[in-house]
Amino acid sequence: MSKIIEGRVVRSTGSFYTVQLINGQFIECRLKGKFRLRDLKNTNPIVVGDRVSVLLDSVHETGVIEEIHPRTNYIIRKSTRSSRGIHILAANIDQALLVATLHHPRTSAGFIDRFLVTAEAYSIPTHLVFNKIDLYDESDQQLMERLAKYYKKIGYETHKTSAVTGQGLTELKAALHMRTSLIAGHSGVGKSALIKAIEPELDIKIGEISDYHLKGRHTTTFAQMHYLSLDAYIIDTPGIKEFGLIDFKKEEVGLYFPEIQSLLNQCQYYNCTHDHEPGCAVKKAVALGQIADWRYQNYLRIIHDEELESSDWD
Repeated sequence: MSKIIEGRVVRSTGSFYTVQLINGQFIECRLKGKFRLRDLKNTNPIVVGDRVSVLLDSVHETGVIEEIHPRTNYIIRKSTRSSRGIHILAANIDQALLVATLHHPRTSAGFIDRFLVTAEAYSIPTHLVFNKIDLYDESDQQLMERLAKYYKKIGYETHKTSAVTGQGLTELKAALHMRTSLIAGHSGVGKSALIKAIEPELDIKIGEISDYHLKGRHTTTFAQMHYLSLDAYIIDTPGIKEFGLIDFKKEEVGLYFPEIQSLLNQCQYYNCTHDHEPGCAVKKAVALGQIADWRYQNYLRIIHDEELESSDWD
């Protein structure tokens, strides 16, 4: 006997999906036909966090996903820089945690700002987590403090953490409490290690850093939602190498930089791109040091669709 029951996708391997039904049961499901997200060329039509309706086969204890319910939000990126395909990291989340490291591997401010722009566009609050601080020397600490101070000034919650020493984990747990959070970042920044430090009982692999390339190896190979005993859910995702933006109009990008958005009505031209126009309040704020030059340069690279610069905060 079959019946329709609602649930939430908690694991996606690309071919099969684990759905937690409203009665608490976990069931393996496949798709019915092909789903499309509007007109977008989506590499993953169903993602972790999706609310779905499942046709349940009680005999074989499997299901078929019949319907995807409307999403409240999602984090989306271009699959690769050369591709027109898109990849959705997760849907229906309360907030995102972007984990960044100054070394081993290095996270550029350009990568951070591209992620933040997308999160702002979909009204997803984002916490910046500067991880592996046990490895930082004095100059690293000064750089991290400068970055954290600036991002906090423009409205982002920041955390300084170490899964090894436990520093900052109490504050991070408080930020996660009673929320569904996406955790994202490059491979090797310590996403899985942080989750494991917060919830030691979880069966999560923790990777190592390549000594040669100083980059992380993938330990999370597919997105998965974990329940945390502090009454929260966290979605662990595979490491992201690039973060390509999707369909942002040049004149709209400033809306998603909080410090630029606050000055829009002070520019001489209502459709100012803050690049070459006279009477631009944003360029004036950059010249006065009120907007960080590296943030402004990242803004320009986005509107001109340029590559990330590895030296963007040196």
